Amino acid sequence: MVQDQVLGGARPDGAQLFVRYAYPPNARGSCGPPDSDALLHYGQAGVTDAGLRELAKGFAGAWPYLELIAASTGIRDPLDHRVVEAYWVGNPLLERVGITNIGNSMEDRFRARTGRQFSHLMEGVLAGGVPNHSFHVFEVYPWLGLLRDDRRAGTALTVLDGCRIRWGEVVEISGDEAVVKSRHLAWDGISLTLSGSTVETARHAVAGTGFMADLAVGDTVSLHWDWICDRLTPGQVRQLHGYTQRHLRIANSGVEHRGTAVALDHTL
Repeated sequence: MVQDQVLGGARPDGAQLFVRYAYPPNARGSCGPPDSDALLHYGQAGVTDAGLRELAKGFAGAWPYLELIAASTGIRDPLDHRVVEAYWVGNPLLERVGITNIGNSMEDRFRARTGRQFSHLMEGVLAGGVPNHSFHVFEVYPWLGLLRDDRRAGTALTVLDGCRIRWGEVVEISGDEAVVKSRHLAWDGISLTLSGSTVETARHAVAGTGFMADLAVGDTVSLHWDWICDRLTPGQVRQLHGYTQRHLRIANSGVEHRGTAVALDHTL
């Protein structure tokens, strides 16, 4: 068993970093094993063991991407910190995966389930998509195509915005919650863009215990759904912003049909 010094502020190992980003959708019942409390307790304790690794493998949306990144870059462990960071935030590993490996992974995972829609999914790969979480949200996740449905556009935008990893600055802390200044998605009927800065309230702890020590006003953080996941360095913000914008551009080039009828379960 490895005890990571989360409470002391040290960088989490890869499995703990995975917990920080995977817990929010797991708590919503969107993906992963049914017992989200188990993931929460691992993150609060900062403990990495075989049980946590098995939980991570139960995330059918994220785990294959981690395997893809690791195998394509010569890294043995899909929960290596570099691999986990590449998927959730972005780093140079993504540029080493290669279009052939990405395409083969999409073929194995999605062709049988998407049928004739598979060619639309592959457009995102051919346009330069890489296995970052923003690729999954904007190029694979089914909600993008629903933006053109007036009855469901509002819900679709909310889901896309919550599901993507976003960045922001902590401006106020109160108990288990914090107010964060961040940029949200905007839809003008034609394309998705990032709005100007707005404020939102997000959780960083449950019953006084979270995944990060000493969250402070002024910290730059990442968010997934309504949860603060991690502190970000300026370099990480640049990576996250860059991959978000890349996949937004790809999505906007084919929003009229991307994801329209792709029914995928166990997504993040």
